[in-house]
Amino acid sequence: MAETGQKIETVGVIGAGAMGRGIAQVGMTGGMTVLLFDAMAGAAAKARDAIFAQLDQMVAKNRLESAAAEAAKARLSVAESLDAFKAADLVVEAIVENLAIKQDVFRQLEAIVRPDCLLASNTSSLRIASIAAACRQRDRIAGLHFFNPVPLMKLVEVIRAPGTSDATIATLVTVGERMGRLPVVVQDSPGFLVNLGGRAYTQEALRIVSEGVATPAQVDAVMRDNWGFKMGPFELMDLTGIDVNFPVSQIIHEGYFYDRRLATAPLHQLLKESGQFGRKTRQGFFAYDEAGKGVVPPADATTAAAPAGRVVLADADDEALGELLRSLGLEVSGFDDGDSAILCAPLGEDCSTYAARLKLDHRRLFALDIAGKLDKRLTLMRAPGARRDLFDAVVARLHAAGRAVVTIHDSPGFIGQRIAAMVANLGCEMAQIRVASPADIDKAMTLGLNYPFGPLALADAMGLETVHTVLTQLQDITGDDRYRPSLWLRRRALLGLSALTED
Repeated sequence: MAETGQKIETVGVIGAGAMGRGIAQVGMTGGMTVLLFDAMAGAAAKARDAIFAQLDQMVAKNRLESAAAEAAKARLSVAESLDAFKAADLVVEAIVENLAIKQDVFRQLEAIVRPDCLLASNTSSLRIASIAAACRQRDRIAGLHFFNPVPLMKLVEVIRAPGTSDATIATLVTVGERMGRLPVVVQDSPGFLVNLGGRAYTQEALRIVSEGVATPAQVDAVMRDNWGFKMGPFELMDLTGIDVNFPVSQIIHEGYFYDRRLATAPLHQLLKESGQFGRKTRQGFFAYDEAGKGVVPPADATTAAAPAGRVVLADADDEALGELLRSLGLEVSGFDDGDSAILCAPLGEDCSTYAARLKLDHRRLFALDIAGKLDKRLTLMRAPGARRDLFDAVVARLHAAGRAVVTIHDSPGFIGQRIAAMVANLGCEMAQIRVASPADIDKAMTLGLNYPFGPLALADAMGLETVHTVLTQLQDITGDDRYRPSLWLRRRALLGLSALTED
């Protein structure tokens, strides 16, 4: 059996698709001999040629020395059968996501490889324990989950199944580092770390649109401009493919025994069933032209109304809102003249709840979300029955102050508060159930999904009390257990601790 620090010199890769090719390439450039096998005749040779072309391109772009590229090429061989893996120190399987087929491959491998050869699966959705169940020597079996495209994505998840030895995990961490990746050790659970953690961003966005609060374009604009995400959730789903992200969402939801916090929306299924998968079909949440460029409807409000000059603060003690409004050129008063617009900045509440709680005129009450960055775009919310003339006048003033404006229907938590709080809460829940360490959760989410910050760092930046308030308000108003705060979040909010504080 492998011991801690075992040197891996020869790596077998099964599967010559995009993932297998990428794993082979980083293995070669990491100084290891790679044996590449695919059951389809000619597939491995074709993959070898594609890898060589990729290395040549890297040389041409001065990203790799010519001598290093030639040395890497010399370390790759095409295997004609699984028998070639008798010489392997590690075999990585990267084939179809079918449990029966993977189990059959692992059974065959166990009869071929040395007792000290490690066996790893690149599966993204199947439990490692389920794959290992077909084998006798389970302590040497683990997950080694790379991300596509492998040569560009620096993260690799090292998955520990119940039977996996510490020595196997330690060796695979070293292998990941030799391949130029940044490994995180993750427990064997549905979706592992990144696929699980990524559910909140897209699925809360789907809920917001399904409730008629905003359009996909509006949600994307808010999450890019106000919260710093490089891609909005709908743009992201269209890119990865709805035929991919919907089934993964279902697998994870089922795997966690239908936890409401992981449920997607009927709209997600509708697009999948209709064959509108996103960019690959030129129609998803957005339409795409032949070059793959999205044809995105406008997100910003337009109005020809005269700008508002005076507004009333719903809460005269809300200094942050008052300061913002004055900076935007509004006269702010604490006295209600019975006709001016009333502005508020609630946490987790909608206008209807706020108006009823404080006995304010809901027709004149409008809410600004002052969480997140406010230099480019503002979100303005109204209750049912709101006076449109006053609403338009406030929008016009915000435009005159140089801000784009997203106008939405009533929603507890607006857009940004809801999504950000759910991302933070899921990160806290992953820490609570020990999917990985808090630091590794944040590292994986930033590397694997290109988030601007990890979910636990996001919770700290928002303030744990703020995140907890947003979620409890959402849960109270909607009656939906979906917004149940993680105990990890609740305890640290009560004690004034960072979300990154370990037990």
